[in-house]
Order: sequence, then C-alpha cells, then structure tokens
Amino acid sequence: MNSRKNSSRGRQDGDKKFQKSSNKPSRRNPKFSKPSPEKKVVKKTPSKQQQTGIRLNKYISNSGICSRREADVFIAAGSATVNGKVVTEMGYKVQETDEVRFDGTLISPETKRYVLLNKPKNFITTMDDDRGRRTVMELVGNAAKERIYPVGRLDRNTTGVLMFTNDGELAKKLTHPKHKVQKLYHATLDKKLSMKDLHAISDGFMLDGRQVIVDDISYIMNQPKSEVGIKIHSGRNRIVRRIFEHFGYTVVKLDRVIFAGLTKKNLQRGHWRHLTELEINTLKML
Repeated sequence: MNSRKNSSRGRQDGDKKFQKSSNKPSRRNPKFSKPSPEKKVVKKTPSKQQQTGIRLNKYISNSGICSRREADVFIAAGSATVNGKVVTEMGYKVQETDEVRFDGTLISPETKRYVLLNKPKNFITTMDDDRGRRTVMELVGNAAKERIYPVGRLDRNTTGVLMFTNDGELAKKLTHPKHKVQKLYHATLDKKLSMKDLHAISDGFMLDGRQVIVDDISYIMNQPKSEVGIKIHSGRNRIVRRIFEHFGYTVVKLDRVIFAGLTKKNLQRGHWRHLTELEINTLKML
C-alpha cells in the first residue's frame, strides 16, 4: 500500500516538475538572440556582369572575327580589350555600354547575314586588290550594311555559286576539311575526256605528293564528252583545274553549280540573293 502510494505521488511530483520547467520563461531575450552558425544562410547576390551581358568570346565571334573556340585563344593571348583594359578572363561578360577592341580595332556584334552570289568571270575573290582588279565585293556592295566576306574562293575565271557572310563560326565550318563540304562543278574541257582518264580520276591519284579524292565524276547528259561534272570536297587551290591538267586537259570553262547544297537556280549571273531561313538552318546542321 505504501509503495503504491509513494509511486503515485512520485509520478505526480514528476509531472509538476516537468510542467514547471516547460512553463519557465527563457532568460535570453529573443530580440537579441543569434542563430547558431550552422543555421545561418548566406545568400550571394550575383554581380551585374554575372546577370547580364554577352560572353566576350561570343561577342568577338558575332563580330565576324573568328569562331568562339579561336576567340578563346586570342583572349588568352591578350588580343581583346574592354574599355581600354586587356581582358584574359574566360567567361568575361561584355555589357551594352562597353567598348570592345580586337587587336586595337573597335568591334561590335552584328546581325548575321548570309548572301549567295552567282559569280561572273573576271572578278577575283578578295576583299580588295592592290593591283586595281575588280573584286566580288563590288557585286555585293549593297547586299548588307554589315561587313560580309566570301566563304572560300573561286578563281578569276571560275563562275557560279559563291557565298558571303559575317558568321565566322559558320564560315570556318564550311571551309574546314574535316567537314567535307561538297562542291559540284561543271567543267568544259578543250577535248573529250577519255573513259580511261575518267576512271583514273574517279579511283583517286597522287598530285604533288598528296592523294586526290574525287567524290564523283561523270559526263554531262546529252552533251559532248568534253562536258564533265565533278564533285569534290577538297579545298585545295585551283584543285579542279589541276586535276584535269594532270591528265593532259585544259579547262576552258568552269562553273560551280552547287556549294554545300546551295544552288544558283533562278539567279542570273552577277546577281545575288539572301539565303532563306531553311537554307541557313541546313548549313548549320552540316
């Protein structure tokens, strides 16, 4: 009996102690209490350059100087300045009000332009010529307010498809050998191309110590055997003329019919047009 009474009393005393301790006000003033270090959250506010702007390598590429990858190399070498200061930091972001120079020349990102010219004879594929010869730039002078330049080359007497752009990355892609961009030419020879030589060209051969690979070659349908179509992806200088010269033929006329899928259909000689959105997207997927 006594033990049971004592046990019950002990529980009641314990309950009172628990209630007393739970109702006891804290001696610390909540107003001045500090959270423990492990619960403290520090939020960093991104700087203005982290929030806005365009990456410097993209800015340079958009200006038509080179590709982004090449721009990274130039940036690391100290070729770019922003507001008069050399910037070598990868990922640096340029603001709208910044003055950016590349090798001392002021640059700015431009709207991308893509122009196709049906090149006539007697125009050289350069931006300018110190000998006073006519250049293809005369033919596309009013095609864009931005500074566009030819992608690849056609020699003075070669006619046909020639593209212009200020898109440095795409231009690099279309001219780099690893992408194997195809070009189709219509060649008029000084004499009939023998079947033997046609097969020899098709099979591949050595020219100046280097292998020449022709993607396709055939006679032009319903034309004399001196009219030949030849498809290549090589970008070597005057390669089509040199191929036929190697086998004893002279190219009388040479016309580029297709370049990277682009044709001169319905485009008169000496005239230009802007590429369609579909054509641009197709080029970028090559």
